[in-house]
Amino acid sequence: MLSSCGTNTPTLGLAPTRQLVQKAIAFQVSQTQQQLTQRLQSPPSQLEITQVKFKQIEPFFIGDLATYRVLGTYSLTIELPKQRVTQQQNLFDIYLQRQKEGKTWRLAVPQGIEQGKPSSWQTYLIR
Repeated sequence: MLSSCGTNTPTLGLAPTRQLVQKAIAFQVSQTQQQLTQRLQSPPSQLEITQVKFKQIEPFFIGDLATYRVLGTYSLTIELPKQRVTQQQNLFDIYLQRQKEGKTWRLAVPQGIEQGKPSSWQTYLIR
């Protein structure tokens, strides 16, 4: 877990790419799907994230690491045994943290809220 924030803001030039955000959304959706399939004892479905559109990017620091809150929409296609379902215009609100060496990113998930802002974070490597 990490604790929040500094006062300066990182440059938008280092903000995550659309492809990285797509991977982070896919990670979150697959985590949720995994929990559901375990509870329902059903086989997992194929997921596809497309049409990722950014609405807003908010840069800030968690500790000394550049972090970006990215808000927008995406389309989700799920391949079920007998049909294919597509949901469009799904909202997302994710936090991505650039690691020191600049080669890897982590999805940062808020764990606690103090004074209306996240106070601690759980992070997951995005591959």
